[in-house]
Amino acid sequence: MRRQRNRTKLSMEDIEFRTTLLRSLKNCLEAADKLNEIYKKTNETLDVILGNQLEIKHTRTEITNIIQTPDSRPEERKNQVKDLKCEEAKNTQPEKQNEKRIQKCEDSVRSLWDSFKRTNIRIIGVPEDEREQDIENLFEEIMTENFPHLVKEMDLQVQEARRTPNKRNPKRTIPRHIIIKMPRAKDKERILKAARERNSVTYKGIPIRLSADFSTETLQARREWQEIFKVMNTKNLQPRLLYPAKLSFRIEGQIKSFTDKEKLKEFITTKPGLYEMLKGIL
Repeated sequence: MRRQRNRTKLSMEDIEFRTTLLRSLKNCLEAADKLNEIYKKTNETLDVILGNQLEIKHTRTEITNIIQTPDSRPEERKNQVKDLKCEEAKNTQPEKQNEKRIQKCEDSVRSLWDSFKRTNIRIIGVPEDEREQDIENLFEEIMTENFPHLVKEMDLQVQEARRTPNKRNPKRTIPRHIIIKMPRAKDKERILKAARERNSVTYKGIPIRLSADFSTETLQARREWQEIFKVMNTKNLQPRLLYPAKLSFRIEGQIKSFTDKEKLKEFITTKPGLYEMLKGIL
């Protein structure tokens, strides 16, 4: 493996990477500030809504008492109840809008974090204390042991190599994962494709696993597709999990893709065969 990085002098790639990193961190902090501001405004709006709802409750109680009075006019009672229900419906609208804004901001932060991790490879299963100070060379050995053809074909470079989390927990029985940051996403994709085709990846004969690196939220979203993915795979629908957490499959000669289960649930109502296949798990 050829090492292009100069330890004493920053290369243009190093400068570009650090600039991109700082820009991404700045965007992330700005997004977090916006999220905090939305939370603050939401809390203020909720206080107003709760106050309005309490007032509505008192008003409804008064109207109920009036209704129970024999000499009150029926038409007036109906109008009061109708106006009250309309007012209650209006108060729920700001709450729903705030929920949408919060969700949109959270999605933006998640997308930014996934973008920052886009070129990362996560290595799972390498025992602790294995060359902790020389993880880059450890990665080179994994590549040579499993993908010698890629080592020859690719100008393989590593921008960063580390264990995660940074500190070791003595009570943790599972080895910490290793994060390898590649300079280009296409290099990462090529390595992961080779790992999928090989099926079994090892380090000194010990089975390990190579995967993409995602945010916690995206990783959970991908896991939620797993059961559906397995069923579709047994039915030869050629399912795929696309970046970052989109399910794609082939049906009736067409490729369909979905970002969440609700949209898939709506779609299968138009496909009886697919509905029968997934009704127990969706």
